[in-house]
Amino acid sequence: MTTHVSRYFYLTELACSHCGKMELGEPFLAELDRLREAFDGPLVVSSGYRCAQHPEEAKKAAPGAHNRAAIDACVYGATAYRLLGIAQLLGWTGIGVRQKGPLSSRYLHLDREESPRGEAPRPTVWSY
Repeated sequence: MTTHVSRYFYLTELACSHCGKMELGEPFLAELDRLREAFDGPLVVSSGYRCAQHPEEAKKAAPGAHNRAAIDACVYGATAYRLLGIAQLLGWTGIGVRQKGPLSSRYLHLDREESPRGEAPRPTVWSY
């Protein structure tokens, strides 16, 4: 049986691929549903919650946004452009753009952080 953690997302979509936990809070999940509703189409998540021991988080001095309030959505081209615009309108404050390489490796990182770990003030956009 697959368990919903929000209106549009299942636990399996958002859980840490390293440990299986999912600790994205209710306020974030509500905003993620709001984004999905405004997008009016499926959002395929390639990375949701990451525990501090997840290989990507363990490389960092302190866990990043995926440990608190972030997803990577598999989108490219015009779909990525549309999602990026909707995310900005809805107040998503961190947008990372990877739109090079094979289509299967293209995504938008979307988070709702303020200014984590002394990084650049939000909102901000960066590329991978």
